[in-house]
Amino acid sequence: MTEENIFLFVPNLIGYARIVLALVAFFLMPCCPVPAVFFYLLSALLDAFDGHAARTLNQGTKFGAMLDMLTDRCATMCLLVNLALLYPSYTFLFQISMSLDIASHWLHLHSSMMQGATSHKTIDLSGNPILRIYYTSRPVLFVMCMGNELFFCLLYALYFIEEPYGWLQALLGVCAVIAMLKAAISVLHLITASRNMAAIDLAERQEQNKDQ
Repeated sequence: MTEENIFLFVPNLIGYARIVLALVAFFLMPCCPVPAVFFYLLSALLDAFDGHAARTLNQGTKFGAMLDMLTDRCATMCLLVNLALLYPSYTFLFQISMSLDIASHWLHLHSSMMQGATSHKTIDLSGNPILRIYYTSRPVLFVMCMGNELFFCLLYALYFIEEPYGWLQALLGVCAVIAMLKAAISVLHLITASRNMAAIDLAERQEQNKDQ
């Protein structure tokens, strides 16, 4: 039997493409807002395709889950760094957003893996009902993730537009609401993951006490 090459699984190849597109976007951000936003959103959009490929081809892997999450987190972080440069008076808010996003997802993924899940998107149906809906409803997950990314992209793009169209400002308002909701979900991530980690610690300590 031929040994499978995890690194060449289709979802992971899509993940590599996402990284390349994101790097192109970051390179263009200081000078070319339109192509920068295009490449950034294309990278974000492909996130839906790698998950579909993983399910369809039965190629879901822990490496792929890590690659997916790290690409999302790093891409958003790099965009927020640019926003902090463009809007220095709001730097603190961007820093809080970056910290919350990374901390909540990292702890959530780590606790999920320790509980035997293959991805941070695998949710125990007996867990938090809001997180359950967030991860089990693909339309909800897509709207929340893309709305959040679009909010930050619009903030970036509108900086370069002297007189933005009214519909762009309206779209920014809608996406701002989605971004705030996603931030609230990140807080839930952090709380739930912290409780899960504490439960794992407690179970391990009880097992150790039994052995002693």
